[in-house]
Amino acid sequence: MTDKDALCEEILRLKDERNAIILSHNYQREEVQDMADFVGDSLELSRTASTIKCDVIVFCGVHFMAESASILSPEKTVLLTELDATCPMAEMIQVSSPRKVWKTFPGYESQPAFIFPHEFTLRDIKSMHPGVPVVSYVNTTADVKAESDICCTSANVVKVMESLNDERVICVPDRNLSMWAQKSTNKKVIAWDGFCHVHDRITKEDVFRVRKEYPDALLMAHPECRLEVLELADHVTSTSGMLRFAKASDAQEFIVGTETGIIHRLRKENPGKIFHPLRKDMVCPNMKKTMLTSVFRALKEMNYLIKVPEEIRIPAKRALDRMLEIK
Repeated sequence: MTDKDALCEEILRLKDERNAIILSHNYQREEVQDMADFVGDSLELSRTASTIKCDVIVFCGVHFMAESASILSPEKTVLLTELDATCPMAEMIQVSSPRKVWKTFPGYESQPAFIFPHEFTLRDIKSMHPGVPVVSYVNTTADVKAESDICCTSANVVKVMESLNDERVICVPDRNLSMWAQKSTNKKVIAWDGFCHVHDRITKEDVFRVRKEYPDALLMAHPECRLEVLELADHVTSTSGMLRFAKASDAQEFIVGTETGIIHRLRKENPGKIFHPLRKDMVCPNMKKTMLTSVFRALKEMNYLIKVPEEIRIPAKRALDRMLEIK
């Protein structure tokens, strides 16, 4: 028996002892995905966990994901495998304190969405646009969700916007998702200037290069990529959408325009099909902080506990529920 085998056995023993389930995001390390009870995107995992009879949820992901699990399963103990596994994009927007200054990129001037300058907070923007509903991406902290009218995912953002009666909507925090949504709605989208550094680094030149290298492959791209990239893709969709598209497609070769961790699952679920990363450096360091030893430590020591206070959880859940009510 190898050290890895022994570690996995201990994890399984502790999981049974704690009456726990292990959730892994699609971007996690391969061995973490293989150890998990459920692998998926952040909201999908939290919704699944809320339906499972268990006492403990071990979330292999980043901080806002564990918060979502706590929002939907307040009676359960939610553990984040690495406390400093945060999402830079989620941290780019704050409810009432100025966010950090992040490097931005030019080229969005021709788009209809107005992008907030760096020095504002969410409450500042709401006061500047009174009555305009706030649509918050699920990739946000619990307090931002609580300050929002409704949540959205990368898959349903347009449907969420269209469900609102207002002609204008504030969309936070991902400018690229907002730009993509703006193409498919007549709403005036007021966009926050946030971004995922993994997806935003991709350029159209990267697309030209990889298409030349793999001329027979279909390009799947995540809506967190820049608009110039999305407009060149064969299919724009969420991580779950990529899994469905690859399985249903007759194509045998794909270029994957999202974090490289998902390629492990794509290959497992589609034997015989070929998957290439759009860029090999599409790696989220925070997603890769969790290792098998992190899962073991979380179960053994019962840390790190993520508990959303009720005064934040209730309005945050209301925003999530409003999204889930849309058919």
